[in-house]
Amino acid sequence: MKPAAFQRRPETALPRDNPRSAGSGVYSVRFPRIYRPSWAEVDLSALRSNIIRFRRKVGRRAEILFVVKADGYGHGAVEVAKAALATGLVSRLGVSSVEEGAVLREAGVRGPILILGSLYPFASTLAAIRYRLTPTVASLEGAKLIREAERRLNPRERRRLPLACHLKIDTGMGRIGVRWPSGRAILEALDRVEGVSLSGVYTHCPRAEDDAAYTRAQLKRFSRIVDSIRATGTKIPCFHAANSAAALRFPESRFDLVRPGLAVYGLVDGFQPVLSLKSTIVFLKRVPKGTPISYGGLWRAKRPTRVATLPIGYGDGVPRVVSVGERRASVLIQGRRCPIIGAVTMDMLMVDVTGVRGVGIGTEAVLIGRSGKAEIGAEELAAAAGTISYEIVTGLGARVPRIYRKIH
Repeated sequence: MKPAAFQRRPETALPRDNPRSAGSGVYSVRFPRIYRPSWAEVDLSALRSNIIRFRRKVGRRAEILFVVKADGYGHGAVEVAKAALATGLVSRLGVSSVEEGAVLREAGVRGPILILGSLYPFASTLAAIRYRLTPTVASLEGAKLIREAERRLNPRERRRLPLACHLKIDTGMGRIGVRWPSGRAILEALDRVEGVSLSGVYTHCPRAEDDAAYTRAQLKRFSRIVDSIRATGTKIPCFHAANSAAALRFPESRFDLVRPGLAVYGLVDGFQPVLSLKSTIVFLKRVPKGTPISYGGLWRAKRPTRVATLPIGYGDGVPRVVSVGERRASVLIQGRRCPIIGAVTMDMLMVDVTGVRGVGIGTEAVLIGRSGKAEIGAEELAAAAGTISYEIVTGLGARVPRIYRKIH
């Protein structure tokens, strides 16, 4: 589906370069007008369906915190956050920084937002509280920052701002988080701060996709910590450990809250992909056998070849490496796979469309998504780049418009 910006319409309709058309179900929040015909489509109905499916799979006991860090995994944090909260099945959001949380708040997004990253310096802790964000504490130093922030609030702020935080326990990730039993000192330090609520304790499972034994050992370790905390009589409303993979594969990981990201974005088997990446042919030419294409002459035509140029490149998030070596990627044009030829450049790439019927200037090309019966997933593009699907979608550049299909 082309965004309304590129659909042909009568002269009496809205301008061709304006993607906002009444009743189209398509809109862009990035640019009021779109001229460069490369874009990402985000299907909010698919997002909603994934949330419903995820809820059915994990049951109704645990709350859902939807992770929208890295601009909603490249999908657009504000729009996907609003769509997720509107389902009534998501009660919280997760971000990685104060800045990400502030963007949501300034866009009118309400509800609890947990900062999953560690905060430093002091000013960021105070800013988090004033934006009504929930910081993560992962060290005694972090606990001291929370205590100092509480002291800096004026009386009016103390009355209206909920000062809460979550404690991060490292059970095997090795990134941030306090080891146990050292975490007891942080619990005690926070308990002594009047007006501060420790509203959650959590950990992270980095091997849930590929190492069941490691993950189960982590979860047992965390369960013992949970029991130890409860035995002290300390009231903690929420314990959580599960990302998408853990929640789907290990029922014992669900505790009071689960934190899906990949599953909701459709980047896990059994869920609908939410994002498609598309472009349009802007130039066509025929070249004779032996003609080099793009920088370095890394590719030469082995036969007379019809070459199509697309206005999208590594400056938009298409990895340059997918155009070299044995794992060369393809795009879909008219339902057929067309290999990328020559090095991907910053703003453009070339594909071989020899033998593909009906190709012309303006023909749509799909880098991620469906064309006819064919489909290229983010995972396939990631495999060609030697990376993971997370990196592909979060790497889509800000100059790629996000076109949203509304929920119907």
